Amino acid sequence: ETIKLGRKFAQGLNPESIVLLQGPIGAGKTSFVQGIAEGLSISEDITSPTFALSHHYNSGIIPLIHLDLYRLENSLIAKEFFIAEEEEANENGAILVIEWPQLIEPIIDNFWKIEISYAKNYGRNYEIWDPKNSITFS
Repeated sequence: ETIKLGRKFAQGLNPESIVLLQGPIGAGKTSFVQGIAEGLSISEDITSPTFALSHHYNSGIIPLIHLDLYRLENSLIAKEFFIAEEEEANENGAILVIEWPQLIEPIIDNFWKIEISYAKNYGRNYEIWDPKNSITFS
């Protein structure tokens, strides 16, 4: 379900779009990114960049840069890392998807934000904010 939603969500993204993903560990953030990658026809395996901090995928119709800031505790380091990755995304016309974006969210102006949470009985809840509106569904 989360991968399918990510695949559909990818249809509304453009080069240089920024997507912030929030939710507890295991909620499905990386699965959502896998769906985005499928929607962009990316052929590489999509894995969590928790230890590498970023993975770059260039095989699709739009390049994808996937960041995971979970291990970064210092906001200055997180911001510097984000700025460097954002610059590369802009140069390559890539979509930038960021897991655990709390430290950098204040410096980003225009972004999609998706919060994934566990549903009460089964499944997931998704709250999606586009740059103008908020949509919530389960």
